[in-house]
Amino acid sequence: MAQYLKIYEDNPSQKAIDKVVKVLQSGGVVIYPTDTVYGLGCDIRNNKALEKVARIKGVKLEKANFSFICADLSNLSDYVRQIDTATFKMLKRALPGPYTFILPGNNNLPKVFKKKKTVGIRVPDNRILNEIVSTLGNPIVSTSIHDEDVVKEYTTDPELILEKWGHLVDLVVDGGYGNHTASTIIDASGFEAVVVRKGIGSLDII
Repeated sequence: MAQYLKIYEDNPSQKAIDKVVKVLQSGGVVIYPTDTVYGLGCDIRNNKALEKVARIKGVKLEKANFSFICADLSNLSDYVRQIDTATFKMLKRALPGPYTFILPGNNNLPKVFKKKKTVGIRVPDNRILNEIVSTLGNPIVSTSIHDEDVVKEYTTDPELILEKWGHLVDLVVDGGYGNHTASTIIDASGFEAVVVRKGIGSLDII
């Protein structure tokens, strides 16, 4: 059964953050709060953990549309090809916030994602997750936890998340109740931004 760790967003304990980072660095898979639904993810540099996340989601890793969660936009050029000024300004307006931006990937993408031409970038407005990623020092590869069950609490209540997912992951971070609406996805990899999915994020930023 997964470890269960309560962290308060208004004042995240560094000791607790360090514990999450240690699990990620050792190849663990973690469920954590975001500014939308709870997420499931691992260290971007750990291939075995990436494969485990893909197995949990029931998808082939090389075909999976996972997002990269970054602490801010400073590491954008690590994985994204140069983008134009208008796109960068849109990202600055929107992030941190409940958006996923699909951007053109570069040659530094992890080996398993090399065939992908684009990458989804997230900078959530959630202090717990931002502290985890900042302390880790590189992005987390992330996907939303999704439940076919009509009981939405299974993806919003951390204790029920532990009950349902605890046998599949190494750690569940309780950061309070999550949302049951996902992020707004904007494809900014082409000539103009296209809304792929309307979620929590307002479209006014486009």
